[in-house]
Amino acid sequence: METLSERILEGPAGSYVDRAVDRAFAHDGTGIQALVALRGFKKQNLAAPEKVSIIYDHIAPANNTTTANLQHDLRDFSISKGFSFHDVGCGICHQIMSEGECLPGEIVVGADSHSCTMGALGAFATGVGATDMAGIWATGETWFRVPETINVHLSGDFSGFAEPKDAALMYIKKLGMDGGTYMALEFTGEGAEAMPVSGRLTLSNMAVETGAKAGLFYSDKKTAEYLAEYGKKADIQTPSDCSYERTVNIDLSNLEPLLAVPNRVDNAVPVTDYSGTKLDQVFLGTCTNGRYDDLLRFSAIVKGKKVKVRTVVVPASRSVLSKALKNGILSDIIEAGCTVCPPGCGPCLGAHMGVLGEGEVGLSTANRNFKNRMGVGAEYYLCSPQTAAASAVTGEITSPEELL
Repeated sequence: METLSERILEGPAGSYVDRAVDRAFAHDGTGIQALVALRGFKKQNLAAPEKVSIIYDHIAPANNTTTANLQHDLRDFSISKGFSFHDVGCGICHQIMSEGECLPGEIVVGADSHSCTMGALGAFATGVGATDMAGIWATGETWFRVPETINVHLSGDFSGFAEPKDAALMYIKKLGMDGGTYMALEFTGEGAEAMPVSGRLTLSNMAVETGAKAGLFYSDKKTAEYLAEYGKKADIQTPSDCSYERTVNIDLSNLEPLLAVPNRVDNAVPVTDYSGTKLDQVFLGTCTNGRYDDLLRFSAIVKGKKVKVRTVVVPASRSVLSKALKNGILSDIIEAGCTVCPPGCGPCLGAHMGVLGEGEVGLSTANRNFKNRMGVGAEYYLCSPQTAAASAVTGEITSPEELL
């Protein structure tokens, strides 16, 4: 029987297929590069501009004149050609595309490595380079080698302060940073079925940290309810009895808060192993953990307290920001002494709004802790929102369990 990737791409693992792309998107960085590539083509036709989204998130608002000029060029082009354009402050491309823009069974391609995020909705979602994206703009299609699939079987349910980010760090630890190279990860089991879509987005988002091409959940009742909030109808996908390359088993009930230690995402250890490590900055946000549920868990810990280290909070989208403002969560975060920035990527890639200085130590809810990523000469650990909150309150790496 077929895996979900084989079903969507309509081919057996290992085969090569040409397929129309249902949704294509790029951001202010890769969109500029794709436009340059497109202008180098002999024919600059646009096959289906209504299927293309441009989302400003990486350096948004612009941090200097050069960035502003490049964004001006892409902005004018996108609007004139009929692309769906999302300007500064709308949010992170992956979050925007997950808010009713992508549907189960679709083929979604983004010019960013974490485009696999939309696999949480039952789509085959993957990232490509800027030249490939220009080709998609021009033709409306691209080619794939249908990936083999690894089953990440989730059993049990979270207990204590463990949360989806901890499950993501655990499966990456088990697979390693190249253990899923050009494969699809398929999340199954009662743990996957019970997980809210916000958590699924976190797990799918980090699939690429194993080298995987995609990370997929089957669309179910929870998916349908989530997409209905955006006025969209979701088809239900029933799992079949298929063959996997291998299976990784994770019991969610046995998980504890984890920490990815510099400079590898797969170097995950219990947070308590590094308790007391002094911090210069805590960062809550990104396409991994900038959603409303993440802000909610963070605020529950910092509410009524004061953070002891500079703490930067960046909601993943305008809708997340608006909901957090409406429900008072943002007020709790601000009153605790945190700095709230416009929705976007900023600190995650060391662009702005929270770059670390040389020799500084940061704690981040992002998906990567590569050397020099968030600041040249700095080091940073990856964690869950609740661990970030507990650590912000103490000014040092702290498991939320230690605050009890």
